[in-house]
Order: sequence, then structure tokens, then C-alpha cells
Amino acid sequence: MKTLFTTSIKVSFIAILMALSNISVSAAQLKIATVAPEGSAWMNAMRAGAKEIKERTNGRVKVKFYGGGVMGNEASVTRKIRIGQLHGGAFTSGGVSRIYDGMGIYAVPFLFDNAEEAAYVREQMDELLYEGLKNKGFIGLGMAQGGFGKLMSAKRMQTLDDLKSKKLWVPDDDELSFDIMRNLGLSPVKLPLTDVLTGLQTQLLEIVGSSAIGAIALQWHTKIKYVLDQPLLFIYGTLVIDQRYFGKLSSDDQAIVKEVFSEIYKKIDTDNYLDNEKAEQALRDNGVSFESGDPAEIAKIVAQVRAQTDALAEKNEIPQELYNQVQAHIKTFRAKTLATPAEVVSVE
Repeated sequence: MKTLFTTSIKVSFIAILMALSNISVSAAQLKIATVAPEGSAWMNAMRAGAKEIKERTNGRVKVKFYGGGVMGNEASVTRKIRIGQLHGGAFTSGGVSRIYDGMGIYAVPFLFDNAEEAAYVREQMDELLYEGLKNKGFIGLGMAQGGFGKLMSAKRMQTLDDLKSKKLWVPDDDELSFDIMRNLGLSPVKLPLTDVLTGLQTQLLEIVGSSAIGAIALQWHTKIKYVLDQPLLFIYGTLVIDQRYFGKLSSDDQAIVKEVFSEIYKKIDTDNYLDNEKAEQALRDNGVSFESGDPAEIAKIVAQVRAQTDALAEKNEIPQELYNQVQAHIKTFRAKTLATPAEVVSVE
């Protein structure tokens, strides 16, 4: 009788623990931060996704977004994820590289010549990068381009000398671009994304690198008159969630979260490509001049930068294996494009 009673207590205790565990999962709230401005198309899409997840999980999973940098810059967001204050973030390439350095591989300056080239490489390598992110304890839920960053300024930029001595913005987490710009004889200034507009207003900054949609969304376009119409680097963002918290969801709920956000990011990826073209035209319509620059000077700058990145990859300061794979895919794409010009890979 005593044994039966003891066993009954144990079974009941286990049942209670299981019930409590289910309660914690059913009330899961994923807190995600980003520097993306409130009211932007990205934030609207993410909030719509959060609503869909709540409905499809019958309220078991709620996603709360903190936009506009209210949780601090991306370094602060990363720290808050580590201590459990946040569960995930929507990061730029530089920000997510703090978690897994391979995630920054597409943002190597002058890596891609155009969007079609970037799209082809991503088809081959996105899943590999997600796997690397998973090995660091994070789940990648989507990756979307933001267009190519181009140099923008209130003054004309034709040659390397036009850029020298000018204060050029570099994201505070982008050591690679900082070193490259400094080695070119430029004057890079590190600032978080949220401080760039103030930097332009106070002339702490004279040149920024941004896509057209980024410049308009962040109001930087109000301080520029010229764009050097040469792709500098591929801009993209990634949504990640710490596996410690994502793993607490049931497998069904995990699948729903992945499905919703991955589909949203696919749409943003396509929309941003088209929206960036429209944004560039809007800048032109508002008097911003897009200039090609001196071809010989541009070729010289690109050659110098690529020599630097090759050397950094050899020292593994840029992940060498990934860098070599990207270069191999680029070579394949260029060979295909030259052989069959009509078969350019779509970005969709």
C-alpha cells in the first residue's frame, strides 16, 4: 500500500512537471530587436508575420518586435540575447557576424558585380551559412537583400583623390571595411547606424555607403547630392533566434515560425530588389546625380580592394573556405553568363 501510494505521488509529481512545462511552452513569447525604423515596410511585414504566428499557433507563440533601435545598437542586442533579455534579432551582415563570422561573407567589398551574380551565389550557399549559424546555437529564419551599397556624398566623387581626406562612414562592427578604407588612404569613421544621420548633419561624416532604399528610409538622402554608381558591397539582413528559446517550442510550432518568417523574407528579398530600383529613380527625380566616376580610377580601386581581401582570406581573417567557395561560384556564374547571355539567373 505504501509503495502504491509513493508511486502515485511520483506519477502525480511528474504529471505536474509535464503540465508546467507545457504551460511555459504554450505561453512562449519570442522577443526580437532590430534597428529597422518603425513604420518601415520591413517592420510592417514582421508585425504581420507575428500576428499570423499567433493565430496559427492558437496563441501558443507570441512574437514581440522592438524596432527603431530602442534596444540599442546591434552589439547591445547581441549582448542582451546572450543574457536572455532578448531571444533574437534582425541583424545586418556586420551584426550577425558577431554570432557567426561566416554570415558576413557576402558583404566583402566589391565581391559581386551585380544582383544576378549575388542571387546565383546565394542559391548555392545560403543553406551552408544557416548551418554554420546553427552550429553557433542560433536558428536563421530568413535572409533578404537590401540592394547594393554605393558611396553617397554632398560633393562629387570621380577619383580616389576625391575620396581621400573625406570622412567616410563605416558601421561600428565592420572591421573589414574599416581596414580596407584606411589602407586605401581614406578617413573612415566608425559609427552605429543610428548615429549616421546626426553625423551627416554635423559634418562628422561626409560620405556614406548605402543602398537607395536604405538612404531614403533612414533620411540620409536629405544630405546627399551625388552617388558614385558603382556597387560597393552587397547589403542584406538576417533574422535569427537563439536555439535555447526556439528549442522550447513544440516541433509543430517551430515549423510554423520557420514557415511564416522564411516566406516573409523571400518576399522582402524580391521586393527590395525592385524597390531599390524605384528608390534610385526617386533620388534622381529629386536632383541626386548618379555618376560613373573615372573608369580607370574605379578599376584601380577595385583591384586594390580585391588584392586586400584575397590576402585577408589567405590569413583566414576572412573565412577562407567560404571565401574560396564564393569565388568559385562567381567564376562559374560568369562563365555561364558569357556562354549564354540570355540565361541570367533571376533574383526571384
